Amino acid sequence: MHQYIGGALTTGTAGETAVVVDPSTGEVLRTAEAAGPADVDRAVAAAAGAFPAWADTAPDARAAALARAAALLEDRAEEFARAETRQTGKPIGLSRRWDVPAALGAAALSAAAARQAAGGAGGTVRREPVGVVACLTPRSHPLRTAAAVVLPAVAAGNAVVVKPPAAAPLTALLLARLLTEAGLPDGVVNVVTGSGRVAGASLVRHPEVAAVAFTGSRAAAREVAAGAAGGLPHLRLEPGGAAPFVVHEDADLAAAVPGAVAAGLLNSGQDGSAATRALVHRSLLADFVAGVAERFAAVRIGPPGDEATELGPLASFSRRHRVAALVERARRHARIVTGGSAPGGGLAAGAYYRPTLVTGAAADSEIARAAVPGPVLAVLPFDAEEEAVLLANDVPAGPAASVWTRDLGRARRAVRGIRAGCVGVNEHPRDGGAAQAGLEAYTQVKHVVYGED
Repeated sequence: MHQYIGGALTTGTAGETAVVVDPSTGEVLRTAEAAGPADVDRAVAAAAGAFPAWADTAPDARAAALARAAALLEDRAEEFARAETRQTGKPIGLSRRWDVPAALGAAALSAAAARQAAGGAGGTVRREPVGVVACLTPRSHPLRTAAAVVLPAVAAGNAVVVKPPAAAPLTALLLARLLTEAGLPDGVVNVVTGSGRVAGASLVRHPEVAAVAFTGSRAAAREVAAGAAGGLPHLRLEPGGAAPFVVHEDADLAAAVPGAVAAGLLNSGQDGSAATRALVHRSLLADFVAGVAERFAAVRIGPPGDEATELGPLASFSRRHRVAALVERARRHARIVTGGSAPGGGLAAGAYYRPTLVTGAAADSEIARAAVPGPVLAVLPFDAEEEAVLLANDVPAGPAASVWTRDLGRARRAVRGIRAGCVGVNEHPRDGGAAQAGLEAYTQVKHVVYGED
């Protein structure tokens, strides 16, 4: 049963099957009846019913429940890490050291923020919860994204309905049940597992949904915005983008080369913050390409359950197919320096793809502009500082970018000029927007006016 509604596990009624597949082997882990519109209606009704009492709960009591949730999550960290790895294919080390700690941090920060809210109700401006929050999470990191939305939202007094990927619902369900165990009333956190076109569309269009938080592709973000337009909910959209990695002529290549490898292969290149384009000053181009190619070729690809694995499979076989098709089209006009294929042998059954470095592509080519959802880095040269900023901004802004230089003035100009949610200097950001949001993102301002006595 992959629906969690009103504090109980139930089956979906869409007449479709949701299948959870281990992308490292192709093994079917679970199958379940997917959620349909009727299930979404029940989940939203449960959230709307729980909201008034939860919103009226003292902030200190909400904070205490979240502190208990943080303690429970810490005790069960390994269970969450293994579930996240099995459903997404990311290396277990990444789940243990990044995803679960991010969820723990969100719980602790949300508990602290709820306590601070206890003293802020007076005066002429109030911040109040919005109501029912819909949370739609991506396939690449469902736990981290769900925690970044659900925990501050409930800390602020909202109720939530989470729509995880149909193929990766396990950690969302674990998180919802853990929050109930920690003391959140039934209905405050609900989960509907189904397809985006059925369950997701029904959720964002629901008239009782007051806010929608979405992380995923730009195309899907447009669909969410269009679907939600009729009800005018608060929208918090976190679409991915082709994150630029800018290397100036005075950059320290000893730092920039491993930095590019880490940024390009972040979560197998599937994170919205992962670098997809390296913009490199022409004077450093040859050395940069040689250094990255050598490191890409040496990356340890292997089973995600092995702590020594550096690169696991992509989250799905369909995603691997899309990445491979992009690279094959790029071969017609660009050079594949290393990678560009799926490994064979014992990894042939999984959705693996080798780290791929592309050079010689035109700045307006598909491979140079696309937010490639895999371990692919396209390298483009530039000759002047102004050109680097223009190239960085030549695609829709994404959550992250970085600039590598020893010149503080140049770094400041780049930070001002590059459009991105977060710009790193001599470091590539690992998080863009959703993980940075706090309680205020899920509240609304109420101005209070007092008449004279």
